[in-house]
Amino acid sequence: MSEQPAPSPDPCPAPDPVPPPEATAVPGATLSDIGPLPQVSAPPEPIPPPPVVPPPETTALPEAPPVAPPPAGAQICVVIGRTRHKMMQIEIQEAAKRGATLIELRLDFLAKAPDFKRLLAEKPCPMIATVRRPEDGGRWAGSESERLMLLRQAIVAGFDWVDLETDVIDSVRRYGNVKRIVSYHNLRETPPELETIFQQMCGQDADLLKVAVTAHDPADNLRVLDLVRRAPKPTIALCLGDLGMPSRILGARYGAPYTYAAFNKERGLAPGLPSFEDLKKVYCYSQVNRETAVYGVIGDPVAHSLSPLIHNKALRELGINAVYLPFRVPRGELPNFLKAFEQLGVGGYSVTIPHKEAAATVADRKDDAVTRIQAANTLVWNENGWSASNTDAQAALASLEANLPPTPDGTPVSLHNRSVLLLGAGGVARAVAHALAKNVASLTIANRTPERAFKLAAEVDCRAVDWVARHSVLCDLLINCTPVGMHPNLDDSPIHHSFLKPGMMVFETIYTPETTLLVKEARTRGCHVLTGVDMFVRQAALQFTLFTGKEAPLELMRTVVKRALSPVVLREEE
Repeated sequence: MSEQPAPSPDPCPAPDPVPPPEATAVPGATLSDIGPLPQVSAPPEPIPPPPVVPPPETTALPEAPPVAPPPAGAQICVVIGRTRHKMMQIEIQEAAKRGATLIELRLDFLAKAPDFKRLLAEKPCPMIATVRRPEDGGRWAGSESERLMLLRQAIVAGFDWVDLETDVIDSVRRYGNVKRIVSYHNLRETPPELETIFQQMCGQDADLLKVAVTAHDPADNLRVLDLVRRAPKPTIALCLGDLGMPSRILGARYGAPYTYAAFNKERGLAPGLPSFEDLKKVYCYSQVNRETAVYGVIGDPVAHSLSPLIHNKALRELGINAVYLPFRVPRGELPNFLKAFEQLGVGGYSVTIPHKEAAATVADRKDDAVTRIQAANTLVWNENGWSASNTDAQAALASLEANLPPTPDGTPVSLHNRSVLLLGAGGVARAVAHALAKNVASLTIANRTPERAFKLAAEVDCRAVDWVARHSVLCDLLINCTPVGMHPNLDDSPIHHSFLKPGMMVFETIYTPETTLLVKEARTRGCHVLTGVDMFVRQAALQFTLFTGKEAPLELMRTVVKRALSPVVLREEE
């Protein structure tokens, strides 16, 4: 009999009320016909399309009044794309049961000609008809004339909205009360002339503008968010791919009426498209508004990180109006990223591989641990610039002391009589080495780049060995601080299984996956194993306090991580 999860509170309880800013009406067409979407004022006189001229180096959009936050919260448009009508019908109804208030049907996914009577039967909420071309990220295999005919048929059939690309919208006339989205997609890049393209879209006969471009630089997020901020009509602008996740969430801060999410994330609907469940339960998208504070994690890769999950849960638990996002920042780009993203007013970052040492360098102020370790995992913004802290060292030491195995003779448990082999010399390894150097009997460091191991050993006054000699070290505590065992190297271990002996303690600092190959082999050979989850939760809780000034809900964060990593998926209660 399967264990039933205990009822849990609303995953996104409303934060403490914040006095709303003075609303400023935004010129543009009304969205009132689809219910919960934000109201806007009646359209002004049509905007004539601007003359086509060679784009300058930088095309600045005209200043527009700031867009007031949607009164009922920004919506999530759930995207559904299936090859069979039956499955599309099932997902429509299931999405509505889970709270969807707007649905886009990707008609280009259907293997047969769309049967609109079936698809629109028992329509639970407003629906958007989309037939996407391959060059725009779709699967339409017919001719362009056939596609336009299908779009016209969808308009007449009873869809509430239709998505028309900027190059075809002028050839499709309005019909009835069907609202029109003019869209631009670029799967190759964020083009230099994006602002000019957007200006031309503003002059077309549409009720809402959509821009989706591929990001090759984190700063591309800022360009599309600036389109939303300055837009004279309701606008959704976002970046595709994992670099673009911030734009999908933060558009709500500037008045985007909705963002897109996949009902089924595995369908490959668009690069970087998050799931409906993640936007609802992890990011609480409907509560993001102009007053929402922003925090995040910087790394590369960063998609695997559970930091957004536990920090957002903790923020909601304490009723703090803030959102915590993943920011993928390529190696070597941290200084440029921090400078560019100052305009978003980010309050703080968690810092992970490969930026921990760079974070210590770029900070304006450093705590004692960062000065000593020369690596930081936390950056907090204040009036003096960026302050760097390191919560890894404190968390690692506390985690080890709390999980030491009992001694056979009953003597007090202590780190002081332990002989440690530390694998790695990066940011986490530096923190652990400095934390343990004065607290263990002996410490030996091995790293795949020997020079870094010997440099770190000299700093903490301990021994270092070449990587190939690591198996000759005698120890009773093995600590892995390398990324070996993380995706995509899931079948690798930093040490041969023959090195592992019964009674040895093995501390794996990787937490996702929790059960790495090293953990599996250590348990098989009778070792006492400590996974990276405990240290991860402890360091995150310390970061949370630095960000917010409030004590972190440690046990909630621990429970959330354990649930997320559990091989048995337990669905949370709504």
